[in-house]
Amino acid sequence: MLSSLRLPALTSLFSPSFARRSQLSLRQPLYLRPPLAAGFSSQSAASSPPETEDRVDIKKSSQFQDRANTDRVITPRSQDFNAWYLDVIANAELADYGPVRGTMVIRPYGYAIWEAIQDYLNVKFKETGHSNMYFPQFIPYSFIEKEASHVEGFSPELALVTIGGGKELEEKLVVRPTSETIVNHMFTQWIHSYRDLPLMINQWANVTRWEMRTKPFVRTLEFLWQEGHTAHATPEEAEKEALQMIDVYTKFAYEQAAIPVIAGRKSKVETFAGADKTYTIEAMMGDRKALQAGTSHNLGQNFSRAFGTQFTDENGQRQHVWQTSWAISTRFVGGIIMTHGDDAGLMLPPKIAPIQVVIVPIWKKVDEKTGVLNAASSVAEILRTVGLKVKLDDTDQRTPGWKFNFWEMKGVPLRIEIGPRDVSSASVVISRRDVPGKQGKVFGISMEPSILEAYVKDRLDEIQSSLLEKAITFRDSNIVDVSSYKELKEVISLGKWARGPWSASDAEELRVKEETGATIRCFPFEQPQGTKTCLMTGNPAKEVAIFAKSY
Repeated sequence: MLSSLRLPALTSLFSPSFARRSQLSLRQPLYLRPPLAAGFSSQSAASSPPETEDRVDIKKSSQFQDRANTDRVITPRSQDFNAWYLDVIANAELADYGPVRGTMVIRPYGYAIWEAIQDYLNVKFKETGHSNMYFPQFIPYSFIEKEASHVEGFSPELALVTIGGGKELEEKLVVRPTSETIVNHMFTQWIHSYRDLPLMINQWANVTRWEMRTKPFVRTLEFLWQEGHTAHATPEEAEKEALQMIDVYTKFAYEQAAIPVIAGRKSKVETFAGADKTYTIEAMMGDRKALQAGTSHNLGQNFSRAFGTQFTDENGQRQHVWQTSWAISTRFVGGIIMTHGDDAGLMLPPKIAPIQVVIVPIWKKVDEKTGVLNAASSVAEILRTVGLKVKLDDTDQRTPGWKFNFWEMKGVPLRIEIGPRDVSSASVVISRRDVPGKQGKVFGISMEPSILEAYVKDRLDEIQSSLLEKAITFRDSNIVDVSSYKELKEVISLGKWARGPWSASDAEELRVKEETGATIRCFPFEQPQGTKTCLMTGNPAKEVAIFAKSY
């Protein structure tokens, strides 16, 4: 059967630079350039002490091969942050452009990062009483229309199916933009009594939103996410659930992704269409723009009233359920790239890295190869036995120097080098991705299993902590407290975040957006003590808000 998808015009789906990069990526292979002064760090053979002869000039034997692979280089972050971001995605083999403009193909390495996110969150969801299930991606358009603010909020982004099996459909179908409507339709059939509550489910799914300005991982026509949906007997239970799930996201961001998000409540203007309250985690990217990294919505009774989702309470009275929904998506992968990456490429926190340790064997002579590879295999097995994710790069098609730069660009936290001298001394050389050059390289680490295991685990923990601390320092140094609209505008013009007391109207909030390009990212849960005066009106204010430009 043939189905037809009728969609809005594609005229503005990508910026010109995005479109050009898409064409380039489809026409030619992507190559990694050997280290350049403007690009890669010096964590390579050239930084080794003179006495380690097996690491001196390790690229000489394959100079021709490496010269053939100098067609691409990662643009420095400070020169063009967007170009840097796209270069990293391409060179690190995270994703490529799909044949439909605005879509992307997530490649295995990029998907492995998403799997690490899934693995952690799946456990947390189940620990908090949620079960996984799946809903259809086709939703009757009449469902969307039932909740007025919901249809108004999502209408510009909807993709509609109007023809199926060669015939005009009696009712057009929406390709899932989110699932509150179809979830409520089913909840109405499953919930009858207070004994059926709470009902708490989650689904891992794809979503389609016809975005007019797209960016890989951050904003695409189709993306992957999890969306949780719960129904409760009381408003207090729903509020507790919404806050609990934003706390799960916050802990994930800090403890796994090493991203120091700010958790808080969205303003009324920024609240999810159909929700009473929206809670959010906001992350500062390397260009100081904000990224909404996860949200949790208290839906009140808005959808249950629209769909008639009711239950009989303990007193025999019919009541509408109180609901929540919450989600995190593949845009978090983009957040990881933009928070930790540098001019050499990706820099992945060990807890979510697909490969935590890469082993690069080094030999010059044929009679050295077997001994080096046997030692490398032994080290790999030692580390895998204790649960570490290890890659042994024993291919002989590339030089060790090329491999150093390649795995550095892919963000692998630790690199182990093993050459003939290391085999003789039963030791290895270990380099940290987050500390460039000689400072990040340590020689003479024993291959003895207990010593090696402990050393590698300690270094991975140090890298995880170091990335978080560095991100916190960057975030805090770029948030400025303001007490007037003039100060707010000055701070935003510098590309920083402004934090100040706010109690002004929705109209004043929209004025800020129009005049500065910044929005209220959230009213943080952590609020300063003392009296406050609204920066816009001069009236008393109960809380401070954070303003920033965002993705």
